[in-house]
Amino acid sequence: MRWVNVCVVLAMCAFAQEERPRARDLGIAPGVMSPGPLNAITDVAGVKVGHRTVVRGDSVRTGATAILPHDGNLFQEKVRTATFVFNAFGKLIGSTQIEELGVIETPIMLTNTLAVWEAADALKHYTLHLPGNEDVRSINPVVGETNDGRLNDIRGEHLRREDFLAAIQEAKSGPVEEGSVGAGTGTRAFGFKGGIGSSSRLLSERQGGYTVGVLVQSNFGGLLTVDGVPVGKELAAERSHARAEPEEDLDLADGSIMMIVATDAPADARQLKRIARRASFGLARTGSSGGHGSGDFVIAFSTERDPSKYLEDGRLGPLFQATIEATEEAILNSMLRATTVEGHRGNRAEAIPIGRLREILAKHGR
Repeated sequence: MRWVNVCVVLAMCAFAQEERPRARDLGIAPGVMSPGPLNAITDVAGVKVGHRTVVRGDSVRTGATAILPHDGNLFQEKVRTATFVFNAFGKLIGSTQIEELGVIETPIMLTNTLAVWEAADALKHYTLHLPGNEDVRSINPVVGETNDGRLNDIRGEHLRREDFLAAIQEAKSGPVEEGSVGAGTGTRAFGFKGGIGSSSRLLSERQGGYTVGVLVQSNFGGLLTVDGVPVGKELAAERSHARAEPEEDLDLADGSIMMIVATDAPADARQLKRIARRASFGLARTGSSGGHGSGDFVIAFSTERDPSKYLEDGRLGPLFQATIEATEEAILNSMLRATTVEGHRGNRAEAIPIGRLREILAKHGR
């Protein structure tokens, strides 16, 4: 094992996550639809998620998260895809070709703002070296980002090709690790620690029996709302010693979020764009203010690869609802599962206080 990897492993031992609840452990169940058995994007058959968490010393708090629509050769077996941009202050590599052709041909990689080019290079390398791709001469890597520069020494360029390849190699089905991991290691949300979160919804047989799964990398501001309760406002008031105008202390600063929506419904690229738009509704439900400098992007893909299968537009409604609900819950999970992180220049992001959250929700009859 090389020294750099030893550093990562040793740091992670000290950085291990405490056991923290997901939303449903607290009785928070956004919407009316039922989740899948894992309540994660991996409930969509074939989807895999891998993380590479890089923590070194007192300043490196970053990582990568890879989402694989299937475990085959994506370049040879492309999947239908669309993007939606709610606010474009950010970098979404590969989006123009997705817009033009409606497919992706590499895994989706999430990372920090200044590492997107290294991530794209890793996806290029990975794709070129897959068996069957010996004659490939053009690749469209897909990379999204949020800025972890407050907790992470983002200018230090600490992520390398091997980190992104490791995220791909470690991708698996089953439960998705959430919170302060992978691309969510150094992120913040609503003034607290953000991170990676996931959720899913199952449609009834009458609705088509499809599954929708969402994964988010949360790193944005606003007024945190949980199940309709203005939790952020109450916590801000406490932080400011019950000032008359606690909104002055709210974290309304700019930030970003990447939202990845997966489904097994046979939606085409046009329909997937309509589905992707609905993720922004789930984002709004959590209290996002969609700030000027916030990069809020959605990538939606279908794992159905049979081109003869077609989804009628009139059956999109339940998929819209599922996307909204799963996005809202994924964001909450990203915060609830996150642990307190101290990093670059002594900056610190506190995990949202679970006990106080319970009390606030109970006071509002939740």
